[in-house]
Amino acid sequence: MFEELLPLADEIAQRLIQRHETVAIAESSAGGLISAALLSVPGASAYFLGAGVVYTRASRTTVLAIGEAALEGIRPSTQEYARLLARSARERFGATWALGETGATGPTGNRYGDAPGHACIAVAGPAGEDSITVETGSADRVANMYAFAGEALRLFRKQLSS
Repeated sequence: MFEELLPLADEIAQRLIQRHETVAIAESSAGGLISAALLSVPGASAYFLGAGVVYTRASRTTVLAIGEAALEGIRPSTQEYARLLARSARERFGATWALGETGATGPTGNRYGDAPGHACIAVAGPAGEDSITVETGSADRVANMYAFAGEALRLFRKQLSS
């Protein structure tokens, strides 16, 4: 499964290197797979500034400095929340681009009522922001983690192409 992410990561890495641009990642349900894919490309230090697996409130506060006031009116596991993660990671790391990912990996849904296999992914960068919702319909935790990472990389590649 991880091998399927590598061609996407390599394509993204080459574009970032050519353009002298950087990326930061704030991921949750993907569990670090987005970062791992991007870091698997030799020369990652030229474009990868940092990341955080913001799986808990404490990690979100510590890594991204997102306080409770910033979350007023925003429910986790939504596109709006994913955009907040991406914007915060971009600002915190001083990156050209950032990805934010949040969801319900499985085997059960999350406490917000989302079914397993639900994720929201966002990209923030010089071209603005874009976000998507992914619904795999699966309760397979590991398969969902890889699916979320793949969708995040595809959305990022799309933004880099626009």
